[in-house]
Amino acid sequence: MTTSSPGSLLAAHDLRKAYGPTHALDGAEFSIHPGEVVAVMGPSGSGKSTLLHCLAGIVLPDSGSITYNGRELTNMSDAQRSALRRSEFGFVFQFGQLVPELTCVENVALPLRLNGTPRKQAERTALTWMERLEVDDLQAKRPGEVSGGQGQRVAVARALVTGPRLLFADEPTGALDSFNGERVMELLTEAARSTNAAVVLVTHETRVAAYSDREIVVRDGRSRDMERAV
Repeated sequence: MTTSSPGSLLAAHDLRKAYGPTHALDGAEFSIHPGEVVAVMGPSGSGKSTLLHCLAGIVLPDSGSITYNGRELTNMSDAQRSALRRSEFGFVFQFGQLVPELTCVENVALPLRLNGTPRKQAERTALTWMERLEVDDLQAKRPGEVSGGQGQRVAVARALVTGPRLLFADEPTGALDSFNGERVMELLTEAARSTNAAVVLVTHETRVAAYSDREIVVRDGRSRDMERAV
């Protein structure tokens, strides 16, 4: 079991979520501090993706509490949680989910544009992040014209462009070979730590979890903090 500690940026207690007769979460606990990288591990169907979706306010738990920066997520309206995801949360998915019709720099700038930032300013900021992720030379290309590893680095830049306090990465290297996966993780963790962003990293790969400060294993909807289990 994981218990929150003073100074937690995000903390969840006794989360329960069922889909019909299936209990995806059955009393899960979680906490993360600013600047910390926490790997959430577990076999397929263990509840780790459901946990991430609840922590990010995408899915509401049936019961339990989720506190982000002193605010209870489960008491927020859909609009409030959506605004939080646009401004303070960043997301990296397994297949990047870049918009194919936009150039890479337009993809990275998109979260800023959705928040009302003028185009030129948004693209300047986007290019700064693309330089940090070593993909600034791809700014005019579209996602279909770049490799999987390059596309995933563009996706990481997009996740970080708004300066989020919390980054959710769901199997970010799952579609990459080992070389590109290692490079994506190096750049992702370096960039996040440089801004003191916390990272919730869902993975089933031990080599990816090795980039984290702490591991939480989810099994049958329950969580176990491996650091505190030692």
